[in-house]
Formats: sequence, structure tokens, C-alpha cells
Amino acid sequence: MPALLWCGLVGTAGFVLTFLIDGATRPGYRPTYHAVSALATGDRGWVQGTNFLVCGALIAAGGIGVGDATGSLLLGAAVVVWGLALIASGVFPMDPVRGYPPGTPAGDPAETSRSHVRHDQAGIVVFLALPVSAAIAAFVLDGTWQWLSAAAAVLTLGLLALFVRAWDRDAPGTGLVQRAMIITGWVWLGALCWHLLT
Repeated sequence: MPALLWCGLVGTAGFVLTFLIDGATRPGYRPTYHAVSALATGDRGWVQGTNFLVCGALIAAGGIGVGDATGSLLLGAAVVVWGLALIASGVFPMDPVRGYPPGTPAGDPAETSRSHVRHDQAGIVVFLALPVSAAIAAFVLDGTWQWLSAAAAVLTLGLLALFVRAWDRDAPGTGLVQRAMIITGWVWLGALCWHLLT
């Protein structure tokens, strides 16, 4: 299903490009510190909210294509879950935290909304589906892609651990670590879709 693989390729590239450009041009937003999800708050929050919804749907569609092209229902399902969790991240935006949008107090609020809790839960699914998908691919694929997928699984899992620690400590480089994890996983999936297309 080439059209579905194109969906996965466009969804991964579009998601990364959107949050990189939007984050670099937002007043008061610090990409190296603030989480990508913080872009879904504030006056321009609709941009990242739409990014979650549209690219999540494209990645879910790409998961169907990956499953069909590789003959692995499990790999396809893991990518579909990844995409659906991204959609949920857009449906349930996080609360303003840690100084963003401008005027928001530093640190985390004493209480969070139900939407914020749902967003966190969806984020857990996204960031676990990422290394799980790559790990499954390492067993399903052959040759170079077996090793590339294994490397992506290990790297994204390691970056996830670093991100959780950075978030808990409110570290200055929290956003940078999260972006490294996202870009690694999304590039792997986009490149896989391209590989399966060609």
C-alpha cells in the first residue's frame, strides 16, 4: 500500500518540521527547555494541536502500510498505536507550565486538569510505542534495517530515560533531550517508510 507508506513519511517529516519551526518562532518559548507539547498552549496553540491530530492520523495510516509491507501485524499495530496516541495528545492538551506561555509561573502547578493528565498518559504511550516499534522491527526486518532498528530502539529508550530524569529535575536541557528522542524515532520511522516504498 504505497499511499499509506507515503502517509507515514509525510506524517513523520511534517510533525518534526512543524514543531521545530513553530518552536523557533514563538515569543517566550525556549526549545532547549520547554517540552514540544507546551506549543499546544497559548495563542498559537492550535498549530501544535493540529500537528498532533493531522500527523498522528498520518502516522497511524502509515502503520497500516508498514504492517502490510513487512507482513508483520505486530509492527504495524505498534506504529498505529503510536499515531493514535499522538492524536490523543492533541485532543487533550497539557496545562501551561514552567513559564510558558509567557506569564505562566515557573515550575509545575499544584493541581493539573483532567486534560493534562490524559495528555501525560497519551505521551507515555507515544514514547513507549517508539522504542517498542523499533525493537519489533529489529526482529522482523533483515540486514541493515535489522541493525538500524535495534540501534533506534536502544537510543530512543536511553533518551526516554534521560528525558524523564530531566523533566523530574526541571533541568535546563529538558526540551533538547526530548527533541533528540523525538527526532531519532521519527526519522527512523520516516526512513523505514521510504525504504519500504523503494
